[in-house]
Parts: sequence; structure tokens; C-alpha cells
Amino acid sequence: MDRDRLKAPIADLADFDALDPFFRIIEQGLDGLAGPGHFFDLLADDITVEYVVSVPGYPPRVEGRAAVAELYRPYRTAMVLDRCSDLAVYHDAAKDVAVLEYACHGHAVATGNPYHNRFVSILTLRDREVAHWRDYLNPVAVFDALGWPSATD
Repeated sequence: MDRDRLKAPIADLADFDALDPFFRIIEQGLDGLAGPGHFFDLLADDITVEYVVSVPGYPPRVEGRAAVAELYRPYRTAMVLDRCSDLAVYHDAAKDVAVLEYACHGHAVATGNPYHNRFVSILTLRDREVAHWRDYLNPVAVFDALGWPSATD
């Protein structure tokens, strides 16, 4: 990667305040492996994100740093994270792959229900940026917080 090349900034970072604890735990997990910078600075412009275990209505795949930001931008209308914890980092330097395990805690905006979820994120790094991200979560934790989908959803 050309370190002199500047990435297009992600506009209005305040829109993402509900995700600050998530951003911080990912930044912590990738410290020394990617970056430096804000969460979005750690992502390659051409990143591919796959949500392998997710929830209905969430895209299974997102391509591009700007698309990831736009997917996360309205997050605060659904869920607010208070903290993230239990970080474990595994790194295979030969393959430039990092595995992050962590938990996120917060509440759903519409219901006020607590939200507690565990994640496993498998990140492929290229030139100190995340080029590919595979994400796994517990969908039941999302349903418990947001409400279970009806049989017609």
C-alpha cells in the first residue's frame, strides 16, 4: 500500500457514536497488526465483509470501506453499545490472519432490552489493513434484544 495515499474520510464520525466500544475493541485487537488509526482507517478501500452467521435482513456480504460505513451509520437507531469486553487475539503471521473474539454489551433502542453478544471475527490483513472480514455472532442475542421476528418476517 502507498502510505502517502490518503483515504477518503468517512463523513460525520459522530453518526457512529453507538458503535464506539466496538471500534475501540477492534482497534485494540489489531494494535501492531494494522493501522494506526480509527476503525475505518484500518479497513482497506476494497475490503470484503462477510456476515456468515447473522440475522435476517442483514446483508450477507458488503464490499468496500465506504459501504461498510454506510451499513453501520444507522446502527444507533437500533442498538447502542455501552462496552465491549473479553478480547482474545490470535494471529497467524505467516498467513497474515487475525482472529478476534470479543463480547459487546448495550441495549436495543426500540425495546430497551439489554443486548449481550459474543463475536468471532476472522480478519485477513494486507499491507497493515483489513482486506477481508468474516464475522460470526449469536443471532438469538439480537432477537432477545430487538424482539423476535414474526412468522411472516
